Amino acid sequence: MTSSRVWIVSILTAALTSYPVNLPASPQDQKPAAGEEKQTVAKPLTEKERKRREKALRKELETPYKKWLNEDVVYIITDEERKSFHQLNTDEEREQFIEQFWLRRDPTPDTAENEYKEEHYRRIAYANDHFASGIPGWKTDRGRIYITFGPPDEIESHPSGGSYNRPMSEGGGETSTYPFEQWRYRYLEGIGTNVMLEFVDTTMSGEFHLTMDPSEKDALLYTPNAGLTLYEQMGLSSKNDRFDRSDGTHLGVPTDMMDASMNEFTRLEQFANVQKPPPVKFKDLEAMVTSHVTYNILPMKVETDYIRVTNASVLTNLTLQFENKDLEFQSKEGVQKAVVNVFGRITTMSRRIVTTFEHTVEVPVVAQMLAEEMKRSSIWQESVPLAPGMYRLNIVCKDVVAGTVNNYEAALNVPRFDDEKLSSSSLILADVIEKVPTKQIGAGQFVVGTTKVRPRISDSFRQDEKMGIYLQLYNFGPDEKTQKPNGTIQYEIVKAGSTEKVLDFSEAINGNSASQITVEKLLPLQSMAPGKYELKMRVTDKNRNQTLTPTASFTVT
Repeated sequence: MTSSRVWIVSILTAALTSYPVNLPASPQDQKPAAGEEKQTVAKPLTEKERKRREKALRKELETPYKKWLNEDVVYIITDEERKSFHQLNTDEEREQFIEQFWLRRDPTPDTAENEYKEEHYRRIAYANDHFASGIPGWKTDRGRIYITFGPPDEIESHPSGGSYNRPMSEGGGETSTYPFEQWRYRYLEGIGTNVMLEFVDTTMSGEFHLTMDPSEKDALLYTPNAGLTLYEQMGLSSKNDRFDRSDGTHLGVPTDMMDASMNEFTRLEQFANVQKPPPVKFKDLEAMVTSHVTYNILPMKVETDYIRVTNASVLTNLTLQFENKDLEFQSKEGVQKAVVNVFGRITTMSRRIVTTFEHTVEVPVVAQMLAEEMKRSSIWQESVPLAPGMYRLNIVCKDVVAGTVNNYEAALNVPRFDDEKLSSSSLILADVIEKVPTKQIGAGQFVVGTTKVRPRISDSFRQDEKMGIYLQLYNFGPDEKTQKPNGTIQYEIVKAGSTEKVLDFSEAINGNSASQITVEKLLPLQSMAPGKYELKMRVTDKNRNQTLTPTASFTVT
């Protein structure tokens, strides 16, 4: 039976092939067979149709480049770069542009990795994973703030809303809220300290938007006699008064009882400042940073040290040193004085401003002591909290009297401290390590917590001095019973270029907290002959079996 059916199908197939003109055919049936030459039966394309097809094809081919321009780098590409990209005509030119775009931002162009590019796409991926809500996470307000300022120091999250006790700054009392989040940044340069940003999801769709009105999260705002503030419960105000306010909010707080931080102009100023760079005092120095003019007239040394504050914030200490003999002193009222203006800017690798700082360094000297003061140096330090990542640092210093200038540029690789991994701050060799009075704890130049640590930038010490060693160690594995760290620190000093040990001793880790151990030591140098040395430390966490080996070089004169 099967053979008969195959035979019948073969006959029908042959018949259909022999007499195609007698059968209706669909457009698909009219396609030429493979290898058959196609006959042109249509009229030639008009010029208009040809241009339309070329435009459609060009639009299709440009799609991946438009995505790169309007999605991947939309926050970091400059107006000049965008304009130049639009003027490109071929894919080859676009590929070259993209390659140069990332190369210009690569902090280490001599290596195969581009840390800036990796960090940029990591932040986009994080924003898309955590902030998406029907639109990609990087397009949301939370995504934009995260990319601009990094992760906040604290997050108060209410993902489902519900019952909420208002703070007194919002009127107190209990209400029910929409989902909302409050992001707290301990410090943002040019904006201030304790910066609070609030995001509210009033549509219950997962899309949180940045708001300036703290009452926007109140789900009972339009429900009569529900969710009253303490002021309304006591009769000091009426809920109807919320809708007569002119400050852009519906807060249930009498205007004369509002907290200063809730002032209309304070909120507007903060909202504007999170979207613009801080004001600049030294315009001439800022212009030099912008134009990248480099001067080597005023000698200057710069040292960068990193000390953990939180997992999301690292204290970056920038220490500058000038030799007094390189400064120009001017006599005024019997006092010789040198003045150096310092302007600094820290930007992301795409030149987006993170913070700026300005300071005037003054070196006053009694005229009779000027010759002796010329043998010394002047040191100044700026401490900037930064999120882990790659940054550009520009510092311009100008001797006001002499007019000499130095423009310093470097990459800042702010480390990320993993909770599960033994890590450390920068190893600082200092000429001063001393406890500070209670009032100065955590404040002032060179102060780290309760200790004043002044780095010796030249790493050169006299035999009659003591060399300070400062190091913070993080994330020791706690003992299961005592919750204390268990480890050792080995110190070894060898003469440079040899294996001759000048110092070799070990000590056990002492401390009540495994999260942080601080090493503060003063090492006498009178027994060391003049020469170059290397300090080698070996830190061992016995609970986790992890090891660190920080090192530093110094000279004894």
